[in-house]
Amino acid sequence: MTLRQWWKIPALSALAIGLVLQAAPASAEYQKTFQQHGKASYYARRLHGQKTASGEVLDNSRLVASHKTLPLGSRVRVTNLRNNRSVTVRITDRGPYARGRIIDLSQAAASQIGLLQAGVAQVQLVRLD
Repeated sequence: MTLRQWWKIPALSALAIGLVLQAAPASAEYQKTFQQHGKASYYARRLHGQKTASGEVLDNSRLVASHKTLPLGSRVRVTNLRNNRSVTVRITDRGPYARGRIIDLSQAAASQIGLLQAGVAQVQLVRLD
């Protein structure tokens, strides 16, 4: 019996499809459990007032950030792993483009987690929505 003939047996077809569906995580479930560790930095003052990827104007006094892959508008909790301080930001831009960085925060967000002095810190990201 060839492989094509096996697929004609309904029970085996259903079993194979069930195994494939069970092995693949649901995209909604994945998005709810998104976590990432890495280096964070913050936007330079000269970028204040510039248009972001979402079309909004960057306001460094608001709690916003840029991330390479998270959907624009996502809310993310950013925790500084050195001092355990955290802030919730909304993703409004793409980036960062500096090597080894996973997120760029507005200056207001960076200030809340104690990042302004250091400039770069190890953080944990957790997607909230």
